[in-house]
Amino acid sequence: MYADALKQHGKIFAVAPMIDWTDRHCRFLHRQLSRHAQLYTEMIVADAIIHGPRERLLSYSPAEHPVALQLGGSDAGKLSEAVRIAADYGYDEINLNVGCPSDRVQSGTFGACLMRDPALVADLVTAMKRVSTVPVTVKCRIGVDDQEPADVLPDFLDRMIGAGADAIWIHARKAWLQGLSPKENREIPPLDYALVHRMKRENPDVFLGINGGIADLDQAAGHLAVMDGVMLGRAAYQNAGLLAGVDELVAGSNPAGVATTDVDWLKLRDTMMAYAEEVIASGGRLHHVTRHMVGLFQGFAGARRFRQILSAEATRPGAGIEVIAAAFAAVDIDSGPRVQPEEKRLAG
Repeated sequence: MYADALKQHGKIFAVAPMIDWTDRHCRFLHRQLSRHAQLYTEMIVADAIIHGPRERLLSYSPAEHPVALQLGGSDAGKLSEAVRIAADYGYDEINLNVGCPSDRVQSGTFGACLMRDPALVADLVTAMKRVSTVPVTVKCRIGVDDQEPADVLPDFLDRMIGAGADAIWIHARKAWLQGLSPKENREIPPLDYALVHRMKRENPDVFLGINGGIADLDQAAGHLAVMDGVMLGRAAYQNAGLLAGVDELVAGSNPAGVATTDVDWLKLRDTMMAYAEEVIASGGRLHHVTRHMVGLFQGFAGARRFRQILSAEATRPGAGIEVIAAAFAAVDIDSGPRVQPEEKRLAG
């Protein structure tokens, strides 16, 4: 996938892995809006895959492809075993988390902590590559704590490349492991796009993608003029409708990054109603699906009522798919967005 993108000068747009957000229901929705966006699971710790409920953790709809599994861990043996187990589920990529700064991740000495030990990360990538039948990639920060990104990032990338990483996604912020919450780590450390762009210029034959603070498709297009891939997080989640413009963007026919407005919203409604019905029949709740749909109609007339219906009605005991129909009926779909989308204010 990544080799083909480089060879064909193709570009990849991805929705970032986000804990508690990019579960299978979120990914199913996102796939209805974009055929080509690369989707990622939430980070799943290797120990959980080895010892926990594998089917619940790893199963997903075939409609989600291309979809990548993001793993967390710092033990080569455990990560290798998790990769072996995941092979039966047919993911298109295995990604190693070297960027999450949460307390839970720090207590397990993985995630962003691993930026301090690039030699270990290289060993982890080598071990995962040895057993994986699909690309193995890394998602990292530009540095942590008092590290100087301009010094540590080039060395980190060299080690990942030497270990055989098929692609490296770089969140263009430091992570502060003490003193900042995960939310603050997405907002307070300054972005250094220039450094990440320089890394791409210095590594023209290596797939490098950029993440962090990218709010819309216009900004994404700007980064894609330099980078091989662009990854959006909160902006893509909180205004999922922007994903409707992704396929044209990465195909090169939409260089300005302007989202299309020709989504068949009624087809989307019917698809999500049918999907939610299956989830409910299998023991889930309507809210498990609809909580990911709240940001669909940013800027449309009726969007506020849409959000109110989903937020209030879908959480009620016994709520059924008629709630989705009622929410869609509240939106003036034909009008299109009336105002500047809210994602302009977001940092991904």
